[in-house]
Amino acid sequence: MTALTDDTLPVTARAMRDEMIVFVFVALALAAVPFTGIYPFFVMQALCFALLACAFNLLIGYGGLLSFGHAMFLGTAGYCSAHALKVWALPPELGILAGVAAAFVLSIVTGYISIRRQGIYFSMITLALSQLLYFIYLQAPFTHGEDGIQGIPQGHLFGIFDLSKPTVLYYVVLVGFLAGFLLIYRIINSPFGEVLKSIRENEQRAISLGYRTDQYKLLAFILSGTLAGFAGSLKVFVAQNASLTDVHWSMSGEVVLMTLVGGLGTIFGPVVGAFVIIAMQQYLASYGQWVTVIQGAIFVICVLTFRRGVVGEIAHYFRRSL
Repeated sequence: MTALTDDTLPVTARAMRDEMIVFVFVALALAAVPFTGIYPFFVMQALCFALLACAFNLLIGYGGLLSFGHAMFLGTAGYCSAHALKVWALPPELGILAGVAAAFVLSIVTGYISIRRQGIYFSMITLALSQLLYFIYLQAPFTHGEDGIQGIPQGHLFGIFDLSKPTVLYYVVLVGFLAGFLLIYRIINSPFGEVLKSIRENEQRAISLGYRTDQYKLLAFILSGTLAGFAGSLKVFVAQNASLTDVHWSMSGEVVLMTLVGGLGTIFGPVVGAFVIIAMQQYLASYGQWVTVIQGAIFVICVLTFRRGVVGEIAHYFRRSL
């Protein structure tokens, strides 16, 4: 038997191999961050939003469903985890589980309501549901309204890892991000993911082939919402607070922006987009409200010149060169 070369490998297998090589390189680079001069808090925050953007990309990039309400999963999981940690004094692993479970239940309820509609109607329903939850959390006693839940204890994960130590917390967040990213990657490259892509391209044809598309879209919505909740639970340990900012409609808009800037429907695009947007917020904070104007200008430039996003354009260039 002769070994397979790059020319004899199927296109899909070669692409997956290349993606895994990039993944290993990125994982090693992120693992080395504590030994560099990069601010760990910035990277941890970016990793949480990168996981959120990847979860959102699973829904829109591969399922073709544009949600304007993904902030409700981020914020709900954050509030539930924060309450479990501070009021119920649960250990970190159970606090994370409480937030993820809350996001899972919420995604089932909201998905069942919204998934029966398509296009802009689906998007508007998700936005309306998200805003409804925003006003509920504004008035609910356990969220403490505009003050939010502050001073959340970080504790010891599994009774071993002291999350109050920045380096330990960084690696816990990194492992959580990598686990969520690999799960999304596996979903995309599974038979379920292939059906999702066919629904995105031509739903009527998928129906004619015997697929119950509403069930596939609902499952994609639940997976996306649950993973977004996982990102919200991790974010609680980084920021040590849960506030209305994470539930506001502007957070959903930022997630859309991250995904489009990085590359819609690409596996690494949302990660790049999240780091770009968070870096802008971090290093342009001195400009105040002008940060929003700069973000808007970058978004317009990307739409006009880089329609595939940063990663999408790079991938397209290499595919054309081969």
